[in-house]
Amino acid sequence: MGKIIAITNQKGGVGKTTTAVNFAAALSEAYHVLLIDLDPQGNATMGSGVDKHTLSLSINDVLLNDAKVREVILSTSADFKLLPANSDLTVAEVYLLKHDNSQSVLREKLKTISAEYDYIIIDCPPSLNMLTVNALVAANAVIVPIQCEYYALEGLSALVDTLDQIKQDLNPGLAIDGLLRTMYDGRSKLCQDVSDELETHFKDRLFNTVIPRNTRLAEAPSYGLPVMLYDKRAKGSSAYVALAGEFLRREMDAKTGSSNAAPTADTLEIVNE
Repeated sequence: MGKIIAITNQKGGVGKTTTAVNFAAALSEAYHVLLIDLDPQGNATMGSGVDKHTLSLSINDVLLNDAKVREVILSTSADFKLLPANSDLTVAEVYLLKHDNSQSVLREKLKTISAEYDYIIIDCPPSLNMLTVNALVAANAVIVPIQCEYYALEGLSALVDTLDQIKQDLNPGLAIDGLLRTMYDGRSKLCQDVSDELETHFKDRLFNTVIPRNTRLAEAPSYGLPVMLYDKRAKGSSAYVALAGEFLRREMDAKTGSSNAAPTADTLEIVNE
């Protein structure tokens, strides 16, 4: 059964979708990966090279029981598969509110295909709505992208409380795999100060890899490509490859009981450039 990872933050504009698409692309170099777009904005769908405006089927149809998961999954220009979304997904959100097992619908749907993938990555909406709750109930793990800015710590504290509550009430197996600093500008004292605070308060949960603010990374979605396919030499591309490597090392360490907390050479190079 594949590991299901929700990429979530209740605050918008933190690089959540960018992380979902590029993390999926990096992992798909060696693993079978499914990316699920669970945001009615459909940005992960467009960023994967699929036109959300021309979809005949989407995850909305899956949640409404109008289509099977396998009927909706699409191939992308990268090596990962995609369960796409568009604005129709707002219909499913209303439907879920009336469903008897409203928090568990997505989890039940994914049981039919989870064994076919090593990793299933869910791009969540930037709010704590019923779609996000479904993602967190379905997931084994959470990655939280955080922009190093003034309000980051306040929002993060509320998010951690929410995740703890969902773990307690709905999904005992849910764990925070890591907090990811995104859009990082090493020249900014504010970025450095917030990063230091994150290291102080969330040291064991914080990824060593830092995603830099990068023009090529920002451009890639407009071409419907992960940055690794748009410009593999870009700093943003190197950063997401480093993130995938760190994530996989943590997975291996968890299985063997060892610890590898030191930053890797490639991570330090990306941060200090």
